[in-house]
Amino acid sequence: MEIRSLFTKMFGNKTDGTPLMKRFELVSSSDSSFYPWNGKLFESDIIRAAIRPKANAVGKLNAKHIRGLGDSMKINPEPLIKAILEQPNPYMSMQDFLTKMTFQRELNHNAFAYIKRDDFGNPAEVYPVPYSSIELFEQNQEVYLRFMFWTGKYITVPYTDVIHLRKDFNDNDFFGDKGTLALKNIMEVITTTDQGIVSAVKNSAVIKWIMKFKSVLQPKDVEIQLKEFTKNYLSITNTGGAAASDPRYDLEQVKDNSFVPNAAQMDRSIQRLYSYCGVNDAIVQGKWTEDQWNAFYEAEIEPIIIQLSNAFTRAFFTKQKRALGNKIIFEASNLQYASMGTKLGLVAMVDRGAMTPNEWREVLNLGPIEGGDKPIRRLDTAEVDKTKPVEEDDSSANKDDK
Repeated sequence: MEIRSLFTKMFGNKTDGTPLMKRFELVSSSDSSFYPWNGKLFESDIIRAAIRPKANAVGKLNAKHIRGLGDSMKINPEPLIKAILEQPNPYMSMQDFLTKMTFQRELNHNAFAYIKRDDFGNPAEVYPVPYSSIELFEQNQEVYLRFMFWTGKYITVPYTDVIHLRKDFNDNDFFGDKGTLALKNIMEVITTTDQGIVSAVKNSAVIKWIMKFKSVLQPKDVEIQLKEFTKNYLSITNTGGAAASDPRYDLEQVKDNSFVPNAAQMDRSIQRLYSYCGVNDAIVQGKWTEDQWNAFYEAEIEPIIIQLSNAFTRAFFTKQKRALGNKIIFEASNLQYASMGTKLGLVAMVDRGAMTPNEWREVLNLGPIEGGDKPIRRLDTAEVDKTKPVEEDDSSANKDDK
């Protein structure tokens, strides 16, 4: 499918092919446009390694529609919304969608998804928006975004139909601050270091010796003498470690002064980049402990979960529906990364009805069982208001007094 037809399916067109909106007034802001950095960060293996753990973790989130509170709470009450939360559009699953949105958020500090609605205004499909630039407009006290695509086409949509994830939200009123200046120096250091290593390797194959002949020779004789010297003294098969002097020429060694950064300097540059992305060697290389993963989860994953929940809830439901308790939540099975001892200790939560057997089995990466969605409780436990105080036996108390 061509990109143009895909965008037409995503956003729709008027019958005459004109944009959805023509005239706007620019929002009163010093910077109402956003351009993602063209530094091609994603081509760096270090950048991908630093972002991938976060994107993979967010991709594992389980989206649910919640309605009501307390005893009246219902999970996924509407089949259409449940279907969208499982497959946002015909071309990707929710895991693909969340992973792509996380990569966009980390690379550009802004990630956008367009909500295509049906004739009744309900969400029908959700698409991540690949853009080259964005312009912000205001008309009749409503904000619009104009997305410019890499093909030169553009589309304008209301901000209320957009899921927007931001990172480093500081100076701009709508967009997350770009990381161009913050990453420029460190990326130049890492790139220059890599190029220096490549150059040093290439320079290792240049001329190392110069033969200065004491008399004028024919070019053919010079070539013969050079081959003989190389064969006898520079061949890897020559293990004698000694060479005879020849009065016909002098030898001068060419010194290689190529600069190669030491390992400590390279490691410090990589650690600076990891700190910027909120990861470390243990997270990137999958060697984390339970405590290390929990710290990474609370510092980096939970903020994205809250952002996703708020953005989806705002875009999917009106204020009236949100007041009735409608919201979208994203659950993270963080306990799947716990140690086996921690997982087995959760059996106490099952005995007390805090977890269902199937929820516990999911933590253990086991399949559900029949009847496992019902909470159970040990017979020696009960609700506090249903327990009766033990009455003392007067006769036994009198015997003790005597």
